[in-house]
Amino acid sequence: MPETASDSRLRWRCRRGMLELDLILQEFLDKGYDLLDAKQKQLLDVMLEYPDQLLFDLLLGNMISSDKDIAQFVTRIRNTLRT
Repeated sequence: MPETASDSRLRWRCRRGMLELDLILQEFLDKGYDLLDAKQKQLLDVMLEYPDQLLFDLLLGNMISSDKDIAQFVTRIRNTLRT
């Protein structure tokens, strides 16, 4: 099934300057993106604006966001990647 323009744009935004982060984000897109609701997709969009190191630290659990919604969404991403 071909990707839509918005799918391609999202995949491009998930390409980062850090290989490890690229792998985490691409795996999440493959495993969990289709299960997200509109609010969660918006949270992902917000997170993709974060600098690479901050995003990496959140996703690895090295830090916890002070934003409750982001913190919960990061947990969802991490749980999705464990399955």
